[in-house]
Amino acid sequence: MEPLTIVGALPVRIRVYQNESFTARRRRRRRCCSGNTGGSLRRILRCIATMASDGAEKKMSTERRDKLLGIEKIIQKRWEDAKIFEVDASDEPPKPGEKYFGNFPYPYMNGALHLGHAFSLSKLEFSAAFQRLCGTKVLLPMGFHCTGMPIKACADKLVRESEEFGCPPVFPTEVTDDAPAEAPAPVANKEEATQEVPVEVKFKAKKSKAVAKSGASKYQWTIMRSLGLEDDEIAKFRDPLYWLEYFPPIAKNDLKFFGLSCDWRRSFITTEANPYYDSFVRWQFEHLREKKKVGKDLRYAIYSPLDRQPCADHDRASGEGVAPQEYVLIKMEVQPPFTGKLKALEGKKVFLAAATLRPETMYGQTNAWVLADGDYGAYEVSETEVFVVTARAALNMAYQNLSRVPQQPTCLVELKGQDLIGLAVVSPLAKNPVVYVLPMLTIKTDKGTGVVTSVPSDSPDDYMALSDLKSKPGLRAKFNVRDEWVLPFEVIPIINIPEFGDKSAEAVCISMKIKSQNNRDDLEAAKKMTYLKGFTDGKMLVGDYAGMKVQEAKPLIKKLLVESGQAIIYSEPEKKVISRSGDECVVALTDQWYLQYGEEEWKSQAEKCLTQMELYSDETRRLFEHALGWLNQWACSRSFGLGTKFPWDQDFLIESLSDSTIYMAYYTVAHILQEGDLYGKGDHAVKPEQMTRKVWDFVFGMGPLPESEIPVETLQRMKKEFDYWYPFDLRVSGKDLIQNHLTFSIYNHTAMFPEERWPRSFRCNGFLLLNGEKMAKSTGNFLTIRDAVNDFSADATRFGLADAGDSVDDANFVKLTANSAILRLTKEMAWMSDELIAAEKDLRKGPPTTFADRVFENEINIAINQTEKNYKALMFREALKSGFYDLQIARDEYRLACSSSGMNRDLIFRFADVQTRLLTPICPHYAEYVRSEIFHQEGFAVTAGWPASGTPDLTLQRANKFFQSILADFRKALQKHLAGSKKAKKGQAAAPPTAPAPLAGLIYVAEKYEGWKEESLKILQSCYDSGSKTFTPDAEILARLRESSVGQSGDFKQIQKKCMPFVKFKKDETLSVGPQALELRLPFDERWVFEENLELIKAQLGLESVMVVPVSSSSSSSSSGEIAAAAAAQAASPGNPVIVFVTVPEMVAALASNGVAQVTFS
Repeated sequence: MEPLTIVGALPVRIRVYQNESFTARRRRRRRCCSGNTGGSLRRILRCIATMASDGAEKKMSTERRDKLLGIEKIIQKRWEDAKIFEVDASDEPPKPGEKYFGNFPYPYMNGALHLGHAFSLSKLEFSAAFQRLCGTKVLLPMGFHCTGMPIKACADKLVRESEEFGCPPVFPTEVTDDAPAEAPAPVANKEEATQEVPVEVKFKAKKSKAVAKSGASKYQWTIMRSLGLEDDEIAKFRDPLYWLEYFPPIAKNDLKFFGLSCDWRRSFITTEANPYYDSFVRWQFEHLREKKKVGKDLRYAIYSPLDRQPCADHDRASGEGVAPQEYVLIKMEVQPPFTGKLKALEGKKVFLAAATLRPETMYGQTNAWVLADGDYGAYEVSETEVFVVTARAALNMAYQNLSRVPQQPTCLVELKGQDLIGLAVVSPLAKNPVVYVLPMLTIKTDKGTGVVTSVPSDSPDDYMALSDLKSKPGLRAKFNVRDEWVLPFEVIPIINIPEFGDKSAEAVCISMKIKSQNNRDDLEAAKKMTYLKGFTDGKMLVGDYAGMKVQEAKPLIKKLLVESGQAIIYSEPEKKVISRSGDECVVALTDQWYLQYGEEEWKSQAEKCLTQMELYSDETRRLFEHALGWLNQWACSRSFGLGTKFPWDQDFLIESLSDSTIYMAYYTVAHILQEGDLYGKGDHAVKPEQMTRKVWDFVFGMGPLPESEIPVETLQRMKKEFDYWYPFDLRVSGKDLIQNHLTFSIYNHTAMFPEERWPRSFRCNGFLLLNGEKMAKSTGNFLTIRDAVNDFSADATRFGLADAGDSVDDANFVKLTANSAILRLTKEMAWMSDELIAAEKDLRKGPPTTFADRVFENEINIAINQTEKNYKALMFREALKSGFYDLQIARDEYRLACSSSGMNRDLIFRFADVQTRLLTPICPHYAEYVRSEIFHQEGFAVTAGWPASGTPDLTLQRANKFFQSILADFRKALQKHLAGSKKAKKGQAAAPPTAPAPLAGLIYVAEKYEGWKEESLKILQSCYDSGSKTFTPDAEILARLRESSVGQSGDFKQIQKKCMPFVKFKKDETLSVGPQALELRLPFDERWVFEENLELIKAQLGLESVMVVPVSSSSSSSSSGEIAAAAAAQAASPGNPVIVFVTVPEMVAALASNGVAQVTFS
């Protein structure tokens, strides 16, 4: 930017805010630019200063980041040229720990990869990089998933839009739709991506303000335009196969840009577009069918009416994990005469169909409920029967063979709830021969049928709604409810619950003082109490099953109702599900192929596999156990979308969660079959048609060497690759895939492979927040991988991901952390090149000898050991702490401690090497640069080896922490001393300022607790339980003190007064720091620590002299004057030395009175 000159302006100070946060800067802009258009010159100049500071800050931060990006481009080219991440199986089988095969769920190819992908993937990347650094042979491959509905749904939307609005389409005024359109992530230009060069891609929200605020765009074409694609390019996406050509190369390039250490030869896409992978999946399913793991039957499934096929988790825009919810539909027959709108139904059997989860309570019905202003309809179920339900329920019923015309609900009469109020109905099992339809204010028509049976004995909602109508004549009048429909009907006891009696709902509502059906929160709590207790503890009082427990009677009563024709089974989604095509899903009774998950023998194998696996988290194990507990038959066939056709039924495709369960085995041979071609379309040595079932069987150890046109050497090479790499050692994924993909993988591995080939470990993580908020394109709080790398560099992005978190809970990527990483990495490179290398000749030579040397060397050893443990446990935030942050602190303390004597050359160079190696898995480009460009070493940092370590000395570490903490306390004590010496005594004028007298320091140290303190600590030791980390009650401690020699030595009240504050202090300290607080002496020589650091203490505190005085020596008892008084006022104890500041003459006096032999003097 050119300098800006303002002519004729008064001189005004312009401040440049270089270290200001974005929020503060924006607030300052508003403040300085607000007001009327003729604002003051000062306000205008402040605005100019703001713009100038922003430019300076941007230039400063970009400079460092651009340096890292430049380094990364060079390093990635070196890796590629050296094929550093390409790895083949050895001739000999791997020994334990010799190989490491890690993988990650291949991402779906309908957009660019975002930072959430990078977060999960980073767990695998860091672990694989650590193993490679340690000398392990590492395989990390990456495929690209294209199977399923999303791509086809998006392509079909584009087709429909071009047919309706032209090509390119001219849309009416942009509107929004609650159903989210399928929005790919923003992408780079395809041609640039395939050239594998960094391309800057920013997420751009090009919606109108109305669209941005109200939701997703209705039009797929508009979404594609918002990503920066031109109309000519968008038109190509109407062909679903074009998505397969466009996005995988972009994803591959972005991951290279990120620095992923992948063997790209083994990459592939799925679906029949890749004939090799298509053959692999067909082989798998042929085996599954033979093993009777696949069957065909009528089953309930979440279903998309628009797509005309089941809608599995990955086919959904919302509602992943939602399953069918089964209800019993109670047929409440409407009694003639039919009047009003119902007159058109004369001659038919008309039922109000009420959905219930509690058929055992039907004995206690007093009425039926509807929503007065709700929309209902009379729908034909058969030639003679009509059900009154909501339109949503009728649509679900139509797909479950509960409609005269299958999949087409036929509404004979449209009704409002008010039209139904007052109808007399006969309800199954009800004690009352006739009950009436009444209004309820809180019915939700998006669940069930909109018709609800009323059982006020056991339902708090029903009890309060009936009570409201009985006690409020005005409410009855409002809905034209006659007294005879309500007042004669009393609560009917049907179930006894020991805790609540025969009328549980009434008892709970009274005890909770619920006043109305509108007290929703209280009623919800009451319902949870009564429903749970009713099922677990309740006993039937009436009916054929009186005396039986509710949980035993429930299925029998359900069976009775269904078999007698008084009820039917009905299902609907547990929650709202929207398909990728944008329609609301129903539950359909479908005749299709199913995987027999949940089958007893297969489930037992899956559970055995799980028990043998490392899952890195108890919470993860619980989630897997839960998934194995509920998972049942899974619809695996589709008639629409992309994928592989069933070998024995070409009308169906294998759905996306079922063709991706054992593909990790395909990675082992993909490079031999496809020879680095993503699509498997080239003229390869092995032809797709040559991969017969017998060939696949041989490769995966299930059959003998087959007769084949494939050379024997090639067949044996493929088998060698599989035998060497399988089983895989780690699979990393988000925890959301536990409920389907990961559990499916366990099932399929146990069906397809022997036990020695089963997965060894899964590592699951939570979702990734961005700056503490959910990532979402609609809000703009969103980053693709390319955005992140362009903004921060690959290594700073990886640094931020490592720091984001390691638990199953959601992690948080903080942009400030990534920005800070840019500064840290570049500053560290500058320190090594500009200070360390440049000053090498001035560094202290020889072996480490000083206290500071030994401490620093020990901290390096501790960092190596602790970081190794953290990497092995896949705790990368902790690895970053121990391998970088802690080492940085240790280096800075060492540099400060050696300010006078100088740092040891070998030690500080070892630090630089160790820190670089420990950071290599997370920041490999930085590590390569340091190794090759700063230290001019041969080879690659990523394979340089884990640093050797001596045995950590934890006692020395504790001694140093003690010293650093005490030194900080000494500084505070000195400040207090100096401040106190300047104050005038009360009633006296302040003395004129004089030059401060040189100060000396007397440090009083105690080697061990003695006397009553020693006895108190021994008592506490005997009263402490290290297992539970608790003490016995104070009464017992006090009793032991009374019985001790100290307690017997005098007046116990006085002894108690002296000892108990100390006892309480040590108890609290123990609970805070652990049982070492109860030790009688420190594990190190406190006096020695100070003696080793006398020069540092003098320098840090600005003292002339320092003297270390052991309090047990004669010095503490024979000294006199102010020194002794001050020391006595602050009695030293182990770990709590006391420093007294004196003038040099006072120090001489102390020496004379105590004898030099008793002290250390500097």
